[in-house]
Amino acid sequence: MSKESIFLIMAAAGLTPIALSYGLSPQESLSFLYDIDASSTNSTHIFRAVMGLYFAQVIFWICGARSESLRLPALWSLTVFMLGLAAGRAISLVVDGMPHPLLVIFLVLEIGFGFVGYYLIAKSSKKS
Repeated sequence: MSKESIFLIMAAAGLTPIALSYGLSPQESLSFLYDIDASSTNSTHIFRAVMGLYFAQVIFWICGARSESLRLPALWSLTVFMLGLAAGRAISLVVDGMPHPLLVIFLVLEIGFGFVGYYLIAKSSKKS
């Protein structure tokens, strides 16, 4: 198994519990984790949609890990996804201030996964 495949599987495994925490039972998990009230139908709907988006990425990354023809697109998807989340969190740090410590950890992980993804893309482009 290639380094890229292992990386995609690690990212998929890491994103799965986060997706579940947002959408499986948002009223309980978001209140417990972040003190967010997600009791309204609209809030629950939004967080379950986010869960669906996360799972769509997870599925694509697993497909990329298993299929060489999808590996590079999956790495691009991972890189853009992670750095996009990190950019949004960085803007929030500046505009809104310090969030819950778990969200700061997510920011660090997203930056790390984004840059490793980009490194693997650059490395595979040099092979071609």
